Order: sequence, then structure tokens, then C-alpha cells
Amino acid sequence: MAEISQEIPAAKVKKSSEQYYFRFHLPHAHLAPVFGDDWFSLRAEAFARFFGTPGFLIGQTLIVVCWIVANEMGLVEFDIYPFILLNLAFSLQAAYAAPLILLAQTRQADRDKANAQADAQHREDMNTANAERQLFSTQQTTLLLEMMRENTQLTEDVRNLTEKVEKLIGEIHRSVCPPQPT
Repeated sequence: MAEISQEIPAAKVKKSSEQYYFRFHLPHAHLAPVFGDDWFSLRAEAFARFFGTPGFLIGQTLIVVCWIVANEMGLVEFDIYPFILLNLAFSLQAAYAAPLILLAQTRQADRDKANAQADAQHREDMNTANAERQLFSTQQTTLLLEMMRENTQLTEDVRNLTEKVEKLIGEIHRSVCPPQPT
């Protein structure tokens, strides 16, 4: 039971750190992708992204090689030499792949635009905060210099007053206690 109670704060910490990290992106969270976030759009984008992977290219190459070898060796005879059916399959694949790839690019462009806007806003906020810090620092420096001037003036006043008091004490001492003849 103690392990469960320790896991919950860790999950909360992770969630809050993610919120902190994406705090400048949150104002842009309302931007929905052009094609939405429904099941079809997400699957179509995932499928379009799969087209460019090495696994897809190797798999497609193996299927084409097996198709041609099987038809040339006579193992099957459903698509002989000009391989019209294979050509039709490639055409069909291209007809569906192109719009799916465009859809994925459009969705990525929307994400990039939202991230760029959030980054620009972050830079602007940092610039504003920096200007505020510089202004505050200038004000504090001016205040410190004024306080130093006042302190110097007060120190000089105290010294002058101390000298005057010392003179007065000397005069009082001379008038109260006249010098003794020796």
C-alpha cells in the first residue's frame, strides 16, 4: 500500500512538469488540426508516416521480388510478364498514398506553426521580463547611489558636529577649569 501512495505523487510531479514545460504552448492548444483528431485522421497520418520507413520499403521490395519471381518461374500465372496487375497495384497505392502524405504534411505544418507561435510568444515574454528586470536594476542602483550620497553627507555632518562638540567641550573646560599656575 505504501508503494501506491508513493507512485501517485510521482505521477503528479510528472504531469505538473509537463504542464510547466508546455506552459507557452497551452494558449495554442485550441488550434485543431485541419483534418481533426478523429480515428480516421490519426490512422491516415500514421499510415502516411509509415510509407517513409525502412520497414515499409524493405517489405514492399520483398513483396515485389516475390511477385515477379513467382510469376516468372511459373509458380503462379495470374500476372505474367508485363505485370499489369502489379502495375495496377502500384497505381492504386500511389493514388491513396499521395493524399495521405499531403494530409500528414498539412497536420505537421499546423503543429509547427502552433509551436512557432508559442516559441515567439515565449521569446517576447522573456524579452519583456528582461526589460522589467533591467528597469528594476536601474531603479535599485539609482536608489543605492542616493543612499550612499546621503550616508556620506550624514557622515560628514556627524564629523563636523563632533568637531564642534569637541571645541565646545574644550571651551567649557577652559572656562570652568582655568589653567593652574605652575
